[in-house]
Amino acid sequence: MQYEEKTVRKTYIYQGKILSLRVDDAILPDGKPCKREIVEHSGGACALCVEAGKVLFVKQYRYAYGETVYELPAGKLNAGEDPFLAAQRELEEETGVRAEKLELLYEIYPSVGYTNERIYIYLAHGGKRVEAHLDEGEFLDVEWIELERVRKMLKSGEIKDAKTVIALQAYLLMQ
Repeated sequence: MQYEEKTVRKTYIYQGKILSLRVDDAILPDGKPCKREIVEHSGGACALCVEAGKVLFVKQYRYAYGETVYELPAGKLNAGEDPFLAAQRELEEETGVRAEKLELLYEIYPSVGYTNERIYIYLAHGGKRVEAHLDEGEFLDVEWIELERVRKMLKSGEIKDAKTVIALQAYLLMQ
C-alpha cells in the first residue's frame, strides 16, 4: 500500500524568527482530503562533551515549560548552515570548549506528528578551553557532572530534554 499524502495547498498562519506555522490541505492515500498543521523549524545541533568521567551540561530556564532544564550545549541552525558547524559554534559560544573533533551520532526527528525539525547530535572529542560568548539575551550556567550522577539523573527523570536524553543513552550504550 502507498502511504504518502499529497499536498494540495500550503497556507501560512504565522512566520516568525524561530518558526513558522502553516495549515496544509492534503489528500490521504485513500483519496480523502485532510488538513495538516505543520510547525516549520530550521533545526538544531548539539554536542555531547565527556571528559575525565564528567559530562558538560548547560542549565537554562526554558520559558515554555516554566522551569530550569539540564541540556547539552545546542542551538538553532541558521538558514543553510551545516549542522556540524552549528554544533561546533554552540559548544564554544555556550561553554567555552572548542572540540578537536565532532562525530555525528544521530539525526533525530523530535516530534514527527507536527514539525519538520531535525536535530543533529554530535559527540565532541578533545577540547580546548576558550572564552564563552553567549548570544544577547542568553542566560545559562555551565556544569561538568560526574557520569555516575548523570546516570542517576536520567533514571530519576531529572533530565527531561529529549535530545539530551537520547545523546546520553547512546553514549552510555557505547560504553
